[in-house]
Amino acid sequence: MGITERKIRQKENMRTNILAVALRLVKDEGWQSLSIRKIADAIEYSVPVIYDHFANKEDILYELSLDGFRLLERTLEKNKRNIRDPRELLKAHAESYWNFAFKNPEYYQLMYGLGMPCSGSGKVKPELNVFRNHIGEAIEKIVTDKKSTDDETCFKIHAFWSVLHGLISIMMMRCSDIDDSTMNKKVMDDTVEAFIKNL
Repeated sequence: MGITERKIRQKENMRTNILAVALRLVKDEGWQSLSIRKIADAIEYSVPVIYDHFANKEDILYELSLDGFRLLERTLEKNKRNIRDPRELLKAHAESYWNFAFKNPEYYQLMYGLGMPCSGSGKVKPELNVFRNHIGEAIEKIVTDKKSTDDETCFKIHAFWSVLHGLISIMMMRCSDIDDSTMNKKVMDDTVEAFIKNL
């Protein structure tokens, strides 16, 4: 390996390390407490080293949000490969979205701006539509026989996502008021079931 290749690999490794440390700090202390200084202290480098790899904290948040979307998409793609029936696929996508949110709350909060500004302000982030695109495909297949218009189909996709995101947001943002996560999961399951029946 030449010097140039080694430098490129070292730069990529440092960038990966910065992101991993930032996520660990967030899991320990929350998004609001994340700072460039804390990241630098944790990796035992000076602040300018962080700025060699990221323009600012917002840049780090943006990259972490993309990691979250990629993680979610892998699960949705697995569902798509393994489930042919669009109704069952839609249920699986809803389940995966719910599970992703509560297994990875730090990512979910960042990806959708829960309790914090959305990352990547002013940047186009097509990844935001990862879940929408997957549920959209399933819903389009379900409503094909009913000859729904494009506007009706779009409304159904938006409504389905809104319901799921709303339930998750309520649980995440008001967890001290809501003790029974089992009850909330049942609300989600029943809502998804009823929604699919009414498609």
